[in-house]
Amino acid sequence: MSHHIPAQADDTPALEAVGLGLKYRRNWALRDCDFRLPAGRICGLVGPNGAGKSTLMSLAAHLLTPSAGTISVFGGAPGTPETRRRIAFLGQDKPLYPRLTVAETLRAGYELNPGWDQAAAVRIVEHGNLSMSARVGGLTGGQRTRVALALALGKRPDLLMLDEPLSDVDPVSRQELTGLLMAEAVENGTTVLISSHVLAELDGVCDYVLVLGDGRVRLAGDVDELLDAHRRIVGAHEGAGPVPELDRHQVVELRRTGRQVTALVRPSAESADIDSAWDVAEPTLEELLLSYLRSPEAPALLTPGARPARVPAAAR
Repeated sequence: MSHHIPAQADDTPALEAVGLGLKYRRNWALRDCDFRLPAGRICGLVGPNGAGKSTLMSLAAHLLTPSAGTISVFGGAPGTPETRRRIAFLGQDKPLYPRLTVAETLRAGYELNPGWDQAAAVRIVEHGNLSMSARVGGLTGGQRTRVALALALGKRPDLLMLDEPLSDVDPVSRQELTGLLMAEAVENGTTVLISSHVLAELDGVCDYVLVLGDGRVRLAGDVDELLDAHRRIVGAHEGAGPVPELDRHQVVELRRTGRQVTALVRPSAESADIDSAWDVAEPTLEELLLSYLRSPEAPALLTPGARPARVPAAAR
């Protein structure tokens, strides 16, 4: 039986970074990162290659030490026995012992983790029709991913961090594993931080996002709040000059296709009304994320719940 206690018994965030930075030789992989991830959320971690996603997860897992600032896990320092017990981190390399069978791998999970949930681990393995007697070294990449996920979830962590976990899994298994993963997480109140390049996959799964660009936080917060703060507007406009209808609003991205203009904007509070000649809609999560990824110069936005307690809102 598992002795798991849901993490969100108080307001302590699952992750909180203040001024977080990591420098490799001369270059900053992360710099001046401030954000807060409340407990119990499913958070998509998004950004181009080299944005600092793997670095951030490695700092939270205490595989790396910050060069500047702090990161806390459920209010504690990464790397303490208590923090290690509460998190599971599945990196892109998914280290497993190739000579062990699937059953022996799960047995090792049981021996090493006091709160081990054998039923959950077996459920994930059996969904993939894997034989318990199969050696890990003989499995396909996708099958190894399934075993690694079984280990991570069997630990019953309060925070589960997954770095591109399904990159080597076929589309059908991807969908099935994502569903299984999220069902387990929701049932147990697990906070999930999952990085993925497949933005459409995050839509409908994540209720929180953290977007990194050039080592800094670009966008962070509750998905519904972020979508509500933006509008996608489409209309006709001649020429390549400024678009007067957009002057009053903060433009995140503006794209032109012939006479058609498509823009993602943050409407200003004073003039939320946009000319009725334009087609106005709330963006999808994929549209929102793509606009920020394509527009690195757009100002960063953190919703109130994503700001660390120790960073005053006025400083944003």
